[in-house]
Amino acid sequence: MFPTIILRHRRENLKKCSLTGLETHPALHFLTYPTSALPDLSNYIVLKVGAPPLTLEDAPKGLFLIDATWRLAAIMGKVVPEMEARSLPPGFKTAYPRRNTDCPDPGAGLSSIEALYIAHRLLNKPHEDLLDRYHWKEDFFRLNN
Repeated sequence: MFPTIILRHRRENLKKCSLTGLETHPALHFLTYPTSALPDLSNYIVLKVGAPPLTLEDAPKGLFLIDATWRLAAIMGKVVPEMEARSLPPGFKTAYPRRNTDCPDPGAGLSSIEALYIAHRLLNKPHEDLLDRYHWKEDFFRLNN
C-alpha cells in the first residue's frame, strides 16, 4: 500500500493547520513546498475539487493531498505533475471555523484533515485515529452522520 503524500506549503501556519500532529503517522508522508522534491507519483491520485468522485476502484493507488490555503493551493497545484484527479462525494460539511473568503463554498470547503479522513475512509485506508487531535471532531461527526 502506498502512503498518503501530503504536500504542505512552508508558510502554512502550523498552529492553525488541521494536520498538525500527524507528521509521524505511519500512513502519511509529509513533504514541504517548495523545498521537497516530489517522488514518483505515477501510482497516485490527487484530491481536487470538481474531479470525478473517489470510488473503491481507486483504493490500490496512493493519495496525494495539497495542504495550504485555497490561494496557495492553487499555485502549488501548477507544479504538481499531471495525475488522475478525484474529488470527495458531495454533501460533506466542514466543522472548521473559517475566516477567509478564498474558499468557493465555505460550508463545503473541508479542512485538510476532514478531507483526508473522508478519503481514507472511502478507500478503506487507515483512518480510525486521524481525527484524534482534531478540535472539531465531534462537530464534524454531528454534521456528517
